[in-house]
Amino acid sequence: MNEPITKLDPRYSDPDAVATQWEETRRVLETAELFWLSTVRANGRPHVTPVVAVWLDGTLHFCTGVTEQKARNLRGKPHVTLTTGCNHWEEGLDVVVEGDAVRITDDEILGRLASTWATKWDGRFQFLVRDGCFYNQDEHGAPLGEAVLVFAVVPIKVFAFAQGGTNSHTRHQF
Repeated sequence: MNEPITKLDPRYSDPDAVATQWEETRRVLETAELFWLSTVRANGRPHVTPVVAVWLDGTLHFCTGVTEQKARNLRGKPHVTLTTGCNHWEEGLDVVVEGDAVRITDDEILGRLASTWATKWDGRFQFLVRDGCFYNQDEHGAPLGEAVLVFAVVPIKVFAFAQGGTNSHTRHQF
């Protein structure tokens, strides 16, 4: 992944603010436990739901069951926004990622992603990779339930909103 062009937006920043460096923004993407995924329904209405995501190779990845609303939305419109942050006005860094969700079906890449999920979550997420999908698994390693689709979002734009002391609005453009 190329390094983004990083610019402070002075319209929404304190006069003495500085741009949030990409390394700090990326760290938030790597360590966040929860993201809010925004998709668009067929009728144009928004749909927002929490997801667990992982950052790997400059890309944010999330998964969803085949029959879930977000999966149905993505079949028609791949444009998404993922947000994460701290929900505090006086401190923290909130991050917004814009891009298109692309389904990942390559079992080798899915294997790397399954390992990343398991590592990030101390083994709480143990996905079985089969036929271009994740599956939850029972104690014997057999698939449980429906297939779980995995999507990659390569950032087009990432916004970082820093609060506390000096507020800043930074845009990372790829």
